[in-house]
Amino acid sequence: MSQTVHFHSAKEFADRTRAAVGNPAHRRSFRGAMDFLQAKRAAQFPDPQAFENLRTLGEAIRRYSLAHLPDLLERLEARLTANGFHVHWAETAEDANAIALDIARRIEARHVIKGKSMVSEEVGFNHAMEAAGIEALESDMGEYIVQLAGETPSHIIMPAIHKTKQEIATLFAERIPGVDYTEDVDELIRIGRQVLRRKFLAADIGLSGVNFAVAETGTLCLVENEGNGRMCTTVPRIHIAITGIEKVVEKLEHVPPLYSLLTRSATGQAVTTYLNLISGPRRSGELDGPEEVHLILVDNGRSRAYADEQMRATLQCIRCGACMNHCPVYARIGGHAYGTTYPGPIGAIVSPHLLGLESTYPLAFASTLCGACGEVCPVRIPIPELLVRLRNEAQALPTANAPVRGRGAARRMLPSAVWRGWAFVYGHLKTYRLVSWLLSRGRALSPANQGAWTASRTPLVPAPKRLRDLLKEHSR
Repeated sequence: MSQTVHFHSAKEFADRTRAAVGNPAHRRSFRGAMDFLQAKRAAQFPDPQAFENLRTLGEAIRRYSLAHLPDLLERLEARLTANGFHVHWAETAEDANAIALDIARRIEARHVIKGKSMVSEEVGFNHAMEAAGIEALESDMGEYIVQLAGETPSHIIMPAIHKTKQEIATLFAERIPGVDYTEDVDELIRIGRQVLRRKFLAADIGLSGVNFAVAETGTLCLVENEGNGRMCTTVPRIHIAITGIEKVVEKLEHVPPLYSLLTRSATGQAVTTYLNLISGPRRSGELDGPEEVHLILVDNGRSRAYADEQMRATLQCIRCGACMNHCPVYARIGGHAYGTTYPGPIGAIVSPHLLGLESTYPLAFASTLCGACGEVCPVRIPIPELLVRLRNEAQALPTANAPVRGRGAARRMLPSAVWRGWAFVYGHLKTYRLVSWLLSRGRALSPANQGAWTASRTPLVPAPKRLRDLLKEHSR
C-alpha cells in the first residue's frame, strides 16, 4: 500500500528536488513525457482563436458555478436525494474516511475496488481502509502500478509517468504470483487486467471520483479511458463517489464545453473512451448497477479558499494537468519532489488550503513565474498571480483570521529586518544617497559567500561609481 507523503520542512523539499535534479534518467524521462503531452495538446487546438473562445466559455461556466456554489450544492443534494442517492458532507479528510468506513462496516465489506480519484488520495482513503482491515485496490492501471510499488502518483492524470517499462516489468514479476518478466507493454497490460478483473467480481464496494456534478439533473459525470470507472460504478453492489464541493455545475449543458477542454488539455484527446453519466442506483427491471450510491462531498479547506475573492479562482480547476505538463520546474523535478497529493503549479496553489502554509509554503517559491501555466490553463486560473499572493501570505505578519491557514510561516526575523531597512533607505532620499555612496566606496568589503546566490552565481559587488556620479561627470 502506498504511503502518505506530506511536507515536514522546507529543507526536506530542497533535499527532494536536489535528488530529482541530480538523477539524469529521471530528468530525461520527464522531459520526454512532457514534450509528448505538449505536442498532443497543441494538435488538439490548431486554431488559437477557437481555443480562446472555448477557454472564455469554460472560465465563465466555472466562475458562474462558484459564484452560486452554496445554492448549487443545496440543489444538487436535493436532486440527488430524489434520484435515490445518499449524500454525505465531510468537512475534513477524517470525516470523509469515517463516512466511508461507516458504509463499509454496515455491509461488512472486506474489499473495495477503486477508480481513479485524486480526492481519495487527498484524504488518504487507502490508508484508512487498510487500518480498518479492508482492502482498497486501485483499478486504474497507472494507479495500480504505483500502489503495487508502494508509491504515490507523480502526476494527477498519469500517475505512473515516472516509471519505465523495465521497472514495471520487474515490479510485476516480483509482486504478482506466477508472472514472468516481460517488457512487452501489451502483455503487461493484459497481466494487470487479469488481476483486476477478478477483483471487480469480488469487491463489495466500488469507489470513484467525480469530474462534474450536475445540480439540475442530479447527475455525476465521470471521465475515463480504461473502462475501470464503469466497472467500479456498476459491478459492486455499493458505489461510493467522492469529490470536492467545487465540482458542481448548474446544468447538463455546462458539461460539454468543460469536457472538451478537459480531455484535450489532459491527454490530447478530442474525447475520452468513456464518459459515464450516473443518475442513481439500480432500478426495478435493470440488469446491472449498484444497489446503493453514496456521494461524499469533501470540503477539506475549500471553504477557506472560497471565502477569499482572489483565492477562489483556485477552485475553478478541472484537474487536467496541463499546467504541470508545461511547467519547466515540474519537468525537471517530477511530481514526488513536491511531497503533496497535487504537484506542479496547481498543487502549489491548492495544497496551502488543504494542508496550511506551515508545511507547503516552499511550493509557491518553486516557480520561475514564467506564466506558462496561466497561458495553457483551459479555465484561465491566474496561477502566477496566485503564486505571488501565496508568497506574500507566507511572509506576512501572522493574524488570527488569515485567509490562508499558516500565514507568516516563511517569515524570518533577519530577512524581515533587512527588508524594513531597505524600505527605510529607499523611502528617504538623503539616507539613500549616503548609503549608496558608502556601498560604492566600500565595494572591496563585499563578501565572497552570499548564501544561496553564490551557490550558482558570481558574488554581487556594488559598482565603483553610482549612476548619479556618472551623470554628473557626463554633464560637465
